[in-house]
Amino acid sequence: MTGVVGQMPLGAAAACAGAAIWLWGGPHAAPKRAQLLLAGGGVVVERPPPWWGLDDVSRRLRGRWRPEWWSPVLGLALGLLGGSALPVVAGVAGVPLLSRMRRARSERRAAERRADEVIALCAALAGEVRAGRQPGEALRLAARQSGGLGAAGLGAAGLGAAQASVLAAARFGGDVPGALAAAARQPGADGLLGLAACWRVAVDQGAGLAAGLDRLEAALRAERDQRADLRAQLAGARSTAVMLAGLPVLGLLLGTALGADPLHVLLHSGVGLGCLVVGGVLEGLGMWWATRIVRGAEGE
Repeated sequence: MTGVVGQMPLGAAAACAGAAIWLWGGPHAAPKRAQLLLAGGGVVVERPPPWWGLDDVSRRLRGRWRPEWWSPVLGLALGLLGGSALPVVAGVAGVPLLSRMRRARSERRAAERRADEVIALCAALAGEVRAGRQPGEALRLAARQSGGLGAAGLGAAGLGAAQASVLAAARFGGDVPGALAAAARQPGADGLLGLAACWRVAVDQGAGLAAGLDRLEAALRAERDQRADLRAQLAGARSTAVMLAGLPVLGLLLGTALGADPLHVLLHSGVGLGCLVVGGVLEGLGMWWATRIVRGAEGE
């Protein structure tokens, strides 16, 4: 009996080690090693284990389940824990605000992608002009090379909804600078104004279009890099604001851990309700002020 008991830790350790090896390499680790040994320098196609299909399921759920819908879920959970309907009402009321924030973030990212596409268009157009093509043909080829409809619905090379008018003007000898200026009204497409100016000077006055496009591309890239550097410098301020905004939640968790039941005090007493309203207003004002400061710095 003593020997059996002495061997139990060794058996448990061996079982844990075997489970770790199996989880690390997976059930298909042995066939994979055999393929690598017998491949003879060829390419081995690794097929994921069946349970990795959960990644696709989670990706689809993230695509359909928008982040703002977590607000009523969290409100319902707090309402059940605190025995009050106020968190549920607040969670439902927070859905439009969070939805607006999500749309603003999506529009900002789309504007940044469009700005990158405009830079790529300038580079491609300069290359086509140096290759000896006429400006109209060069613009059509450059838009075809550097654009393409993406997931965000952006037009070729950031031209967006004005893509057809710009390419038609370039093909049939129309007002290309005017079409480019109209396309520049889209968020993130401000660089098309510079392209329109270069086009007007080069075509109307016979100046070098490729040289102007090179200077324009360099200026747009420098502006983008400066904006990215500023955003990186402001990341610390954003993190600090988010951390300060989360301190009340930490206080509630600490109070619950100490057995003080802060949810009951806040939701079922006059003083608690007053503190909750005043704290919520101050929290919202603080977040608004911090966001305004960061956006002001980005705008400058």
